[in-house]
Amino acid sequence: MISLSSHLYWNVTIGTIFCCNKVIVLTKGNVLFSKKSTPSSHEWVLTSCQQLLMMTLMKCLLLLTTVLLALVATGHCYYIGVSQYDITGPAAEINMMGYASLDQVTAGIHFRLWCRTFIIANSLSGPRVVLVTLDTQTASQIMKIEVVKKLQVIYGNLYTDDNVLLSGTHTHSGPGGYWQYVLFEFTSLGFVKESLDVIVDGVVESIKIAHNNMKKGSLLTSSGSLTNSSINRSPFAYEQNLDKNDYPTDVDYTMFLLKLVSDKNQPLGSISWFPVHTTSMNNTNDLISGDNKGYASYLMEQHMNNGALPGKGSFVATFPQSHSGDVSPNTAGARCIGTGLPCDYKTSTCSGKDELCIAFGPGVDMVDSTRIIGENQYYFTRTLLGNASNSLSGPVDSRHTYVDMTRLTVNLEDGRLAKTCPPAMGRSFAAGTTDGPGSLDFSQADTGRNIFWDLVRGFISSPTPQQEDCHAPKPILLNTGGVDIPYEWQPSIVPVQIVQVGQLYVLAAPGEFTTMAGRRLINSVKKTLRDNGVTGDIHVVISALANTYINYVATLEEYNVQRYEGASTIYGPHTLSAFIQEFNKLAVALAKGVPVSTGPSPPNYLDEQISLVTPVVLDGVPFLKDFGDIKSNALPKGFCPLSTVFVSFWAGHPRNNFMTGKTFLEVQKKKSNGAWKVLYTDASCETRFRWVRTSVALGQSRVEIEWDIPSNAAKGTYRIKHFGYRKRVNLFGSQIRPYSGVSRKFEVY
Repeated sequence: MISLSSHLYWNVTIGTIFCCNKVIVLTKGNVLFSKKSTPSSHEWVLTSCQQLLMMTLMKCLLLLTTVLLALVATGHCYYIGVSQYDITGPAAEINMMGYASLDQVTAGIHFRLWCRTFIIANSLSGPRVVLVTLDTQTASQIMKIEVVKKLQVIYGNLYTDDNVLLSGTHTHSGPGGYWQYVLFEFTSLGFVKESLDVIVDGVVESIKIAHNNMKKGSLLTSSGSLTNSSINRSPFAYEQNLDKNDYPTDVDYTMFLLKLVSDKNQPLGSISWFPVHTTSMNNTNDLISGDNKGYASYLMEQHMNNGALPGKGSFVATFPQSHSGDVSPNTAGARCIGTGLPCDYKTSTCSGKDELCIAFGPGVDMVDSTRIIGENQYYFTRTLLGNASNSLSGPVDSRHTYVDMTRLTVNLEDGRLAKTCPPAMGRSFAAGTTDGPGSLDFSQADTGRNIFWDLVRGFISSPTPQQEDCHAPKPILLNTGGVDIPYEWQPSIVPVQIVQVGQLYVLAAPGEFTTMAGRRLINSVKKTLRDNGVTGDIHVVISALANTYINYVATLEEYNVQRYEGASTIYGPHTLSAFIQEFNKLAVALAKGVPVSTGPSPPNYLDEQISLVTPVVLDGVPFLKDFGDIKSNALPKGFCPLSTVFVSFWAGHPRNNFMTGKTFLEVQKKKSNGAWKVLYTDASCETRFRWVRTSVALGQSRVEIEWDIPSNAAKGTYRIKHFGYRKRVNLFGSQIRPYSGVSRKFEVY
């Protein structure tokens, strides 16, 4: 027999391990076995059988400890689901959202728009978060409401406002009208149900796919400075910030990468947060495009999926927008049209006209600039992906609340109390930016009075003296908070959300935070987390344009000079302080593990929406022609790499069928067995699909298809095929039917 002390301890101190939603606390002094001592003995007496049992148990515990520590070390503590889904929508005759230009109407596809989804959970049945990036100008409130409503029909309360985050890449080249607030619907001629439905349905389908494909995996992070893809477009406003000397640059060059990997070390996806406007495609563009961030995603997915057709590979890459409110991709800077001289530094005007001051570059045109800025983000992400080695571990959690931003009491840093204001747009808002200037006699940095525009605004809503005092020094052009006909013009109830994945905290910012506004928000939340017990290497990033859109958030100093960003900060001078306060409340709740109030419910105006968009009435073709017939064929002599193939077909209206998950075109190569292989579609950046109306009265139109032959194109026989739907009307009603057409065969040498 063996004599031991009266208490047997396992003397290993590990702490608390979070792994796949299992919490294990291992501390020195955990009693494995004990036996009450007797007056005559302080010994345990174990039989040989008991000794063997104890030793076996000890080995099992040590093995379990080794496995758990290995899991934590490699980060294999999560379940991950990724997916993407087509949300391109109506490719013709719908106003684009972003530049607020009546002339910018969709007329085809540069490349398709996508919803990219990442679900991360501690276990298949435990807490989870959903990060969705949309190739849209922004997410909208009605979009989020409808997505969550549809998800809860399918999954109950598994997916909610709390844990679903929708954010837009901020492309200005996508169909608009997916709103429920009047101001954002002016140029789109009201609400566009087609635009909203395709996005909502696409998000729901994307989440369903990701949900059904969740697998064990790990999360790794990396970050670095990408310095050749962005400039500050409002340096005069930035220089007013009192803390500008705390930072070496007037833009934040940081790209933060989250790498998602399966437990078999298979790359699943990447999320690359980087602040730069997606305005490489300017306000003269009429082809649907994901702009520079969409192009970066395209390149990354092509690379990781070995050249698979867009949307067909397993690896999903997204580039969410961050604090880019004053950040332009047009790195050649703003110049005066005609003279090439610099614009006025303060007002961004040339001879007093803001429409003459436009930013360009770095490419020879907007498509080339999109390529360059997209490639820069893509190549830098590849570098970060290879360097990603910092594992995330810990809980998956989220906090979400709604805040009435029109009358919020704000505790300022100096101890004073302030108030936010009902929404209003300043006069410099109408001046636009150097990425997309306005017109008339507006200019940036306008804080004066203008009797004419004061009279004009009176036809909509004249601000009260209290409203003017609240927004000062902003001269109010549109008193959007003072009118609700036919429904609200801008949001009053605003969502605020933080998503936590281990040491990563994602702030769902419902607008465009400027560089300094974003820096202050990130620093404040990080400090709050540390002050409330969160230790280790904390990462805080902003996913902007999330869940709704409230225009801009500028710092107080930037607000006071009223350039475009300050004039578009709609809740008054203390908007940033209000958001910092509300985000910090959520940060405290996350750190302490306590719930938060849901806040006031946002309105749902879906049933009240007004639309003036004309539906497709009918399609026609010229005499003796049919849909899909060639109008202009490919040249029979063939083509060399780096040249462009052009064909056109008599066509139906693209809004007859959005071809969601399909394509309006295919570039096909003939195989040795005589079959045709699809190499490119309208989702490929090497193609362009353009729709041209030829007769309004007869409903006639054509499509034009271009293929830029890559330098590495294989020699052989090719052809281009067009797919579409036409609408015809007869005594029995209207019929929408498919058609197709094909070009002649041509050689690539």
